Amino acid sequence: MLGFPLTPQVKVYLSAILSVGMKLSEKIYAIGPPGLRRKTSDKLNADISPHRAGMKLAKNNVKLAKRALRPGAGNLVNGVLRKLVSLKETDSLPLPNIAGDDRAQARALAIIHSHPVWMVRRWMRFWGIEESVRLMNWNNSDPYFGLRVNTAKGYTRTDLVNQLKSLKVPHELSTYLKEFVRLQTGMQAVIQAGLLKEGICSVQDESAGLVVCVVDPQPGDTIIDCCAAPGGKTFFMASRLQGQGMVLAIDINKGRLRILKETARSHAVNDVVTTVNADLRLYADKNNLKFDKVLLDAPCSGLGVLSKRADLRWNRRLEDLEHLTHLQDELLDAASMLVKPGGVLVYSTCSIDPEENEERVAAFLHRHQEFAVHPVHGYVPPDFVTEKGYYFSNPVEHHIDGSFAARLVKSSRYPS
Repeated sequence: MLGFPLTPQVKVYLSAILSVGMKLSEKIYAIGPPGLRRKTSDKLNADISPHRAGMKLAKNNVKLAKRALRPGAGNLVNGVLRKLVSLKETDSLPLPNIAGDDRAQARALAIIHSHPVWMVRRWMRFWGIEESVRLMNWNNSDPYFGLRVNTAKGYTRTDLVNQLKSLKVPHELSTYLKEFVRLQTGMQAVIQAGLLKEGICSVQDESAGLVVCVVDPQPGDTIIDCCAAPGGKTFFMASRLQGQGMVLAIDINKGRLRILKETARSHAVNDVVTTVNADLRLYADKNNLKFDKVLLDAPCSGLGVLSKRADLRWNRRLEDLEHLTHLQDELLDAASMLVKPGGVLVYSTCSIDPEENEERVAAFLHRHQEFAVHPVHGYVPPDFVTEKGYYFSNPVEHHIDGSFAARLVKSSRYPS
């Protein structure tokens, strides 16, 4: 039996089913697609007697359509839903054929897996159909969430696990990072128990934690987090300083930076975290400060986190990538000005798109011959190290968010 929760992940597929049920898809939009998609989802999710559930849902939804739209809409909704019940009972709900040229195949896969066509075509070009389907299935699955215990306040992962057990929240230990646990349900209980507010732990995906491992903060380091808000990586880096050194958190968004500053206090890392509200490009140009380690977690498409942000797929356009890659180049150039000779620049994204990742690093190295790739072997588990020595987390393979990081070292021969 097919079952679909009403989420952005199934938006396109439900609309396609409705088109078949109505024969004339434009009628869907005449009375409002969200409402019909919700009714369709209800139909497809009926787990009790199909006939009894179908009659009850049809009756309720016809009344709702008449009240919310117009009297004639009730007849339309009734006819569409009865047609869908009939298709479901005969196991003949439609699926488009994956045939024809690349464009036609992408359109079919986009409907089945409810992703934008441009995104599917792009992934097919990079990884082929099979891997693209696996990725879309991951994006449509219930997401996992990571919790990082706050060692800066003296807590251990065992302490966090005991708290979760007392709350009866199912969880599992991260196999990648000793400070992390994973959970798929129970986040509301964690919030209500005050674990986040009290600074016992914070919500952070393991992929973000592994980027911090690439930075490798050590006690005494001076670090700048160039696009710091909301601060997850800032706090993790600060906790690893063990009270020695500093993290300068810079962000262009004043409101988000204010929240970061408040959270730093609750996490007991405010003694090593300083905030600056500025555009990185202007800040680097006006200040002659140099740091041991510079993290640029750049604004990106977010294509590695679609399982958690299902709406993002519909808010992204192919044209966005051109703007983003230009911005990433500008920010990388600015961040490089803040690295002391012999220091480290880490460029990271939460994207899986090569144009935002490897290609940006290659373009940067072409412009800045004073930098060279420092392979991330030894900083992250071997399974995350690419052929070129970068860090990359694959959602399908590693079951965490997709992310990328390059560790670049500035030659000590170049003057400050």
